[in-house]
Amino acid sequence: MDKKLRAILVGCGGISGAWLTPIRQFDDVEIVGLVDLKPENAAATKARFELDRAEIGDDLTAMLKRLAPDLVFDCTLPEAHTKVATAALSCGAHVLGEKPMAVSMPEARQAVAAAEKAGKIYAVIQNRRYMDNIVAFRKAVTDGCAGRLHTLNADFFIGAHFGGFREVMRHVLILDMAIHTFDQARHISGQDPLAVYCHEWNPPGSWYEHGASAIAIFEMSEGVIFRYQGSWCAEGMNTSWECQWRAIGDQGSMLWDGRETIVGERPIARQNLVSPVESFQRPIYTHLNHQGHAGVIREFLDCVRNGGRPQTDCRDNIKSLAMVHGAIKSAEQRRKVDLSSLADDLVCGS
Repeated sequence: MDKKLRAILVGCGGISGAWLTPIRQFDDVEIVGLVDLKPENAAATKARFELDRAEIGDDLTAMLKRLAPDLVFDCTLPEAHTKVATAALSCGAHVLGEKPMAVSMPEARQAVAAAEKAGKIYAVIQNRRYMDNIVAFRKAVTDGCAGRLHTLNADFFIGAHFGGFREVMRHVLILDMAIHTFDQARHISGQDPLAVYCHEWNPPGSWYEHGASAIAIFEMSEGVIFRYQGSWCAEGMNTSWECQWRAIGDQGSMLWDGRETIVGERPIARQNLVSPVESFQRPIYTHLNHQGHAGVIREFLDCVRNGGRPQTDCRDNIKSLAMVHGAIKSAEQRRKVDLSSLADDLVCGS
């Protein structure tokens, strides 16, 4: 085997465990440094995951210069993502970071430019692309099991009591969670966003300070309409974290409950009122070797070693981020927003 890739992980909060657990199963990467603004967090993570050879510290720039790693794993808060990514890229490291890629479109473009200049990979953890059931649902759509797709619906309802920064975060649902669903919609449909209209609100009884519920309607590049409806303060009858999905084509419809069940129906014959239908099975597909965070990390490592770009490379992921910031701008201005050129003026909170 080639020598191990040397990595620094930045941000040793709770999410870091979702990274370090799968990383332990890969024997071609080694964590050589842990960085956190609170060194005690880095020390606790080092002990918990038995990273005996990892240095700890609170200064990423200094550690980058001292260790010259091959990779940086960015588990910091969204506000720090661009700063961490550009610092790592400028020091010659490839970067895999938590979503969202940036808190504004100008910062996202800054990060993409930094990756281009450095000739390095900057990819984002969009772990929903690496799950067996979304792969199966996507294959059913792209294989035309329901004919040509024209409508895609996603419903997300979970009463999530996080505490901490999310409960005071502006546009919390759209910015922190809907990025997953919007990226799924692009992945499932194979289409990119052209325009969006979004309404955001904070329901009575919400434990969030800002909009924890939203409805968004996207026009996609080949005529598909994607409709998202979600809430992070919906108690009871919760969906999965991957949403409930309905794909409607010109020859039938398919449902995915976001868990194990994918079902479909198409008409046997056309009638004046409601046509009789028959059920159909989802197509056979190849199961993924690694799922979730492990799938993203494994593909990233393989691309670093062998060349190519991961599915969630920043050059692609910026399109999913544009859906987020377009929806935010639409909600704030109560108007339809054009996304056809990734809307250079989109800035969160503008």
